[in-house]
Amino acid sequence: MIKIRNIHKAFGDNEILRGIDLDIKKGQVIVILGPSGSGKTTFLRCLNALEIPEQGSIAFENERPLQVDFAAKSVKKDILALRRKSGMVFQQYNLFPHKTALENVMEGPVYVQHKSPQRAREEALNLLGKVGLADKVDLYPFQLSGGQQQRVGIARALALQPELMLFDEPTSALDPELVQDVLDSMKELALEGMTMVVVTHEIKFALDVADLVVVMDQGVIVEQGSPQQLFDNPRHERTKAFLQRLRAH
Repeated sequence: MIKIRNIHKAFGDNEILRGIDLDIKKGQVIVILGPSGSGKTTFLRCLNALEIPEQGSIAFENERPLQVDFAAKSVKKDILALRRKSGMVFQQYNLFPHKTALENVMEGPVYVQHKSPQRAREEALNLLGKVGLADKVDLYPFQLSGGQQQRVGIARALALQPELMLFDEPTSALDPELVQDVLDSMKELALEGMTMVVVTHEIKFALDVADLVVVMDQGVIVEQGSPQQLFDNPRHERTKAFLQRLRAH
C-alpha cells in the first residue's frame, strides 16, 4: 500500500496541486485523467520527487517501508530512497542517442545500482525481450521507431526493479499506428502484477486495464472509481464535461 496525503505543489504564485490524497494498493493500475493544466503530470512527478511538494507525505507500507514528510527538515535524506522505489516513462523517450537499446537499459543498473556489466546485460536482454525488442538490442535510437524507443524506455525503467511504475502520457508523442505496441507492453506489466500509475487519454486502455480511474481538475481529485462506474455513470459535473470533450476528440 502507498498512502499519499495532502500533496501541495506551487510554482511561484501558481498553485498546481491543492491537497491530493490517494491510496495505491500493491498490483493496482491507476489511470489519471483530466484536462490540460489539471495537475496530472505534476502529481506524477511528485510521486518520485522529480518535483518536490511544499507539504504532504508519501508512505510506502510494505516490506521496505518508507515515510516521506515533505514539510520536515530531514526530508532530503528520504528523497533518494523515494526515487529508487519508482521508475518513470516520459512522453518523450529521453534515450541516450549514442548508446544502443541494450546499453540504454544497462546504464542504470551498472552506474546507479553498481551491478556487474554481465548481470546487467543478462537482465537487460530479458527485459528487451519482454517488450518485444529481442531483435533490436544492438540498434541505436535513430534506427528505432517511436514506439520501439518508448518500449526501450519501459525496459530501462524496469531495469531498476521499481516497486511503482509511473507513465506520463507514454503514447502521446507516437503516430497512431505505433500506439498499440506500447499499450500492449503496459498491459503485460499489469497482468504480471506491477503497480502502475498512468496519466493518459487512452480510454480503451483505462477500460481494459485500470483498477481505478482518477479524474483531476484544477489541482484536486474531483472523482475516482472503477472504469465502468466512472465512464458509464460519472457523478461530478466536471467529470461529465471532461469525458464528453474526450469522446468528441
